[in-house]
Amino acid sequence: MNAIEQAVRWLNDPLNWTNPGGILDRLGEHLSMSAAAVLLGCLVAWPLGLWLGHTGRGGGGVLLISNVSLAIPTLALLTILPLTFLGFGRPSVVVALAVFAVPPLLANAYTGVRQADPEARDAARGMGLSGGQLLRRVELPLAVPYLAAGFRTAAVQVVATAALASFVNGGGLGQIIRAGFGLDIAAGGGQIIAGGVLVAGLAVLVELLLALVERVATPRPLRRARGGGDRRAADAVTGGG
Repeated sequence: MNAIEQAVRWLNDPLNWTNPGGILDRLGEHLSMSAAAVLLGCLVAWPLGLWLGHTGRGGGGVLLISNVSLAIPTLALLTILPLTFLGFGRPSVVVALAVFAVPPLLANAYTGVRQADPEARDAARGMGLSGGQLLRRVELPLAVPYLAAGFRTAAVQVVATAALASFVNGGGLGQIIRAGFGLDIAAGGGQIIAGGVLVAGLAVLVELLLALVERVATPRPLRRARGGGDRRAADAVTGGG
């Protein structure tokens, strides 16, 4: 039996899904730490990106932060953070993945505000809106499609990268792959492939679901072909400057 046949058989075994530490348990771990990481990234990146975009300053800083964050290997963070007070396990994984999520969230928030219609800004100022009111009532609603695009990009990247959590006892679907490597290759090859298929399938599913959410969040007049949602973070900042 080759590795692919082993993977199909492994995935079709109900016990591999329902046993403690099986696919359903690992899937729950994977989704929970991915969601926590993206949420943490949103709490950091969105307020900063919206404020910088509103003031029209800090475009170079956004680009710098995005580039530095992208340059730091996630595996390196997963190796370093467990040696801090966070320790091995879920907290260090969530923080490392949140750092990975920041670039697209920050860049798209900044770009979304900077792309707001200048005439809408001028009209709002003419009506006597303060800076904070302008941001909340005009710029933020117009930036929603960009926020949704950044969220989509960050979520897919985090879900795909969260498989590395198994290296620091973080759980998730990567644990299935790691357990397969712990076996003889003849016995564990199928499990390794099955784990990879599960991670890839989950990332694709998240991509499709959030693409639908992004479309719904984008007002009909703004639904046009544009690369903002799928660009790398640095490209988004450069295009939005």
